[in-house]
Amino acid sequence: MAGTLRYLPTLGRLFPGLGVVPQTRALAAVVPGVTQVDNKSDFLQKRPHRQHPGIRKLPHVRLPQALSNGAQLLLREIAEPNMENQVQALTNYLWSRHLPVEPEELQRRAMHLEKKFLENPDLFQTEAKLREAVLHALRKTTYHWQELSYSEGLSLVYMAARLDGGFAAVSRAFHEIRARNPTFQPQTLMDFGSGTGSVTWAAHSVWGQTLREYMCVDRSTAMLVLAEKLLKGGSESGEPYIPGVFFRQFLPVSPKVQFDIVVSAFSLSELPSRADRNEVVQTLWRKTHHFLVLVENGTKAGHSLLMDARDLVLNGNEKSPLDPRPGFVFAPCPHELPCPQLTTSKPLACSFSQAYHPIPFSWNNKPKEEKFSMVILARGSPEEANRWPRITQPVLKRPRHVHCHLCCPDGHMQHAVITARRHGRDLYRCARVSSWGDLLPVFTPSAFPPSPAQDPSES
Repeated sequence: MAGTLRYLPTLGRLFPGLGVVPQTRALAAVVPGVTQVDNKSDFLQKRPHRQHPGIRKLPHVRLPQALSNGAQLLLREIAEPNMENQVQALTNYLWSRHLPVEPEELQRRAMHLEKKFLENPDLFQTEAKLREAVLHALRKTTYHWQELSYSEGLSLVYMAARLDGGFAAVSRAFHEIRARNPTFQPQTLMDFGSGTGSVTWAAHSVWGQTLREYMCVDRSTAMLVLAEKLLKGGSESGEPYIPGVFFRQFLPVSPKVQFDIVVSAFSLSELPSRADRNEVVQTLWRKTHHFLVLVENGTKAGHSLLMDARDLVLNGNEKSPLDPRPGFVFAPCPHELPCPQLTTSKPLACSFSQAYHPIPFSWNNKPKEEKFSMVILARGSPEEANRWPRITQPVLKRPRHVHCHLCCPDGHMQHAVITARRHGRDLYRCARVSSWGDLLPVFTPSAFPPSPAQDPSES
């Protein structure tokens, strides 16, 4: 045991964040007569196909005018000549970030390198030289995760880079709740890692008539000050545009305090270890009365992190005496089974895309797409009737047929090639007007017979 732990003290100093401190084509095809439109309750209800009930993607999202005006005012005041370059650099950095390497994984790599180096014992005649070679190799090959500390200036750059895209992603997640549960009228919301306050603005845009309390939690004082300024139109004085918003640096301690909606958007990935993330997710779930909304970048790291959080909640053994209701996946997964995107030989990110109009800066005036991953967990029991397959890739439209890649209620990925002749006019037209992230209103079998893979691009 002593040998396996020899590198931990040094690794902890080298990597303080440790706390030591092309889509797969191996898919099945839908066969005639097996998949059919869910029409047992007249699901279209006389609506056109382009408005079928599985549509989830929003039109181009736009920031509320008051928020956009406040952000522009704050940036005009600083008049940074190279702001565009700073924004692009921060955007690239945030998108390319990986999760910090866990201590156990780093130790495993160190022992592997030591074993490899010992195959040539003449090169390392002393243990000190061997140790130095191992640590040098680790420095060159290990991702150096660093905690971000937001100053006043960096907070403004973050606002310019991420306010509009973050607002679009969270708006899309909230739309999922409202579309499926239009009678839900939340009164309280907590935003963990609130940053610029985009979650508050998005929630107010959807449920502003009923929400009376917004609790924004962020350990960065500069971010809290910036979010409060944005609420006041970019100034330090005046009345906030949204009433009932409270700011604090730490999560509420009392276990009795719950919120109708709890949100963590692009914040779990900023925690230094899996243990820290697990602790925060468990705390957020205890604070959740109805919905827990988790959003991260649409990368493999972001998706993997969300699936860990999802499984932690679903498999949690401890039941809170204050709220013993179990949890289930409300969206986007149509099941509680292991994510099929992560069980392939080459794990893939389950992500979605939302179009939005950016803050109209001089360098920033064309519509953009926000690529993100999300998971929405809810208390209670899943409604089986609503569990239609989710479209997980852009829909490929070809002459007289459509390719849809689906995550199905049985926990498998399916490649559906839909035609009007084989599957009916309604399903074909619904599929043709659907897009990435929508639900396809079909029944799917529990198992599909294997079939040869087909490359849609060749169709």
